[in-house]
Amino acid sequence: MALALAIADLEVRATSGRTLLSVPELALAPGTCLGVRGPSGAGKSTFLFTIAGLVETATGSVNWGEHALASQSMEERARFRRRHVGMVFQDFLLFEELSALANASLPGAYAARGRQAPIGEGAARALDRLGIAHGKRTVESFSGGERQRVAIARALAADPEILLADEPTASLDRATADALIADLVSLVRDEGKTLVAVSHDPAVHERMDRVIDIVDGRIVRDEVAA
Repeated sequence: MALALAIADLEVRATSGRTLLSVPELALAPGTCLGVRGPSGAGKSTFLFTIAGLVETATGSVNWGEHALASQSMEERARFRRRHVGMVFQDFLLFEELSALANASLPGAYAARGRQAPIGEGAARALDRLGIAHGKRTVESFSGGERQRVAIARALAADPEILLADEPTASLDRATADALIADLVSLVRDEGKTLVAVSHDPAVHERMDRVIDIVDGRIVRDEVAA
């Protein structure tokens, strides 16, 4: 079952006390594709990592359905991510010596024994959907677009309700990026998942249901697609 996001009175501060992120209120319906844009250093990645439970909050709440991340321990947030969140990073973070399937199946290594086989099957399905053959070839020889598709398959392997992507097209040429965006959005919509994508790429935001602009740690614009 998809999870709604609700943020209230949220503040994230640096160790110096400086406010890095301030979100008085934000609600996101399950199954929404949300784009996050803004200048470098504005707080976009802080927003993404905060809703993933990777950043400690000073005040306020970040709730995915009944999961109140701000009041959970580090271990509880890690369990939440393993079960409900898939993350796609700009730098791929793949193991060069492993095949596409081995990389995409890695979430199974941290799952309970009963979930390992389903995660491996989910990784294979995602690779097939994204057009990546899963033979013995290692990712060392893969192109940037192929690597990013493997990273997306890894994020989807455990069938998470939430997909969080940090600059998913930044390392790709225009044609490869456009194809990846189309495939990613199509896959997310077909499976009813929530996507939050931080990006400088206007082509990413054109495919979103809603786009927020973050400047100096604050949401200064919130647009819903026509």
